[in-house]
Amino acid sequence: MSATIIVTAAWIAHGALALAMALCTWRMIAGPRAQDRILALDSLYVSAMLQLLTFGVRTGTTVYFEAALIIGMLGFIATLSLAKFLMRGEVIE
Repeated sequence: MSATIIVTAAWIAHGALALAMALCTWRMIAGPRAQDRILALDSLYVSAMLQLLTFGVRTGTTVYFEAALIIGMLGFIATLSLAKFLMRGEVIE
């Protein structure tokens, strides 16, 4: 019974996260400013990370958790770099 509930909840979460990723992609393409595009990219990598986590919960393997951790770290560094580029005009001082 509880395994069925977890699998059903994971499928619902997959659908909601796929919709969130589609909307973030649309905002990245149609964003009027660069700040909107960076925020959409930030939301996109968080949604991708959560997608991997729910897939890991559904399948029961730990490989997806490590991949989600790597996506989180790389996405954080990318957001910082893009924000610094928008503030100063250069990334490396």
